[in-house]
Amino acid sequence: MSVLEVRNLSKRFGNLVAVRDISLSVASGELRAVIGPNGAGKTTFFNLISGFLAPSAGSILFDGRDVIAVPPHRRVGLGMARTFQITEIFPELTVFENIRIVTEVAAGYRLRPWLSAAEKAEVRRRIEETLPLAALSGKADRLVGELAHGDQRAAEIAMALALKPRLLLLDEPTAGMGDQETYEITQLIRRLHQDRKLTIVLIEHDMRVVFHLADRITVLDQGSFLAEGTPQEIAANEAVQTAYLGQAA
Repeated sequence: MSVLEVRNLSKRFGNLVAVRDISLSVASGELRAVIGPNGAGKTTFFNLISGFLAPSAGSILFDGRDVIAVPPHRRVGLGMARTFQITEIFPELTVFENIRIVTEVAAGYRLRPWLSAAEKAEVRRRIEETLPLAALSGKADRLVGELAHGDQRAAEIAMALALKPRLLLLDEPTAGMGDQETYEITQLIRRLHQDRKLTIVLIEHDMRVVFHLADRITVLDQGSFLAEGTPQEIAANEAVQTAYLGQAA
């Protein structure tokens, strides 16, 4: 069954066509990578899926439901969560507090000024359940702004996980990282995919990460669909080599 079904999706900004007639289907439990050169329309595509932009044409089905008219916060409520290319966190708060904010919203408390003892206990239980998923149990009391970039990214992913998503959208999760941080985030994503069976769609510029993680890869070029297939098929695709790498083998 497809968790995400995108049909003939397009987005125009005046005369500029940022996304042109793109379709894709993501099965439950799949890890799909979306790649392409700069300006290929990848982040615009994510913004359309998550509701931050309205499409000019096409449809988006999440769990079989057309969500074109559903605003971003309601898509989150349906089970869609995302991270951003620039890490979105509360740097002046601890890791625990960052996750607590999202957990309370996900639990329906909507940042109420007070919670009962039972509600507080349930929130704490859910936070303590989320922390180890992102390997942050030992850093719960650290201010997020003081953490290394890789740990900040892990904290942002943990905040998304606190929403209990059925679909996790990751926009450039290893951007700006060194080799060790890239390795750690790659291992985190692999655990979420393989151990938690989470459906993940990621945009990624690091081809080592893409070919190491992805079940299938969708390639965009200048806002249009270029190719789709397994990592092996994409690596051997001459059109991808020409458009993405600048040469054909």
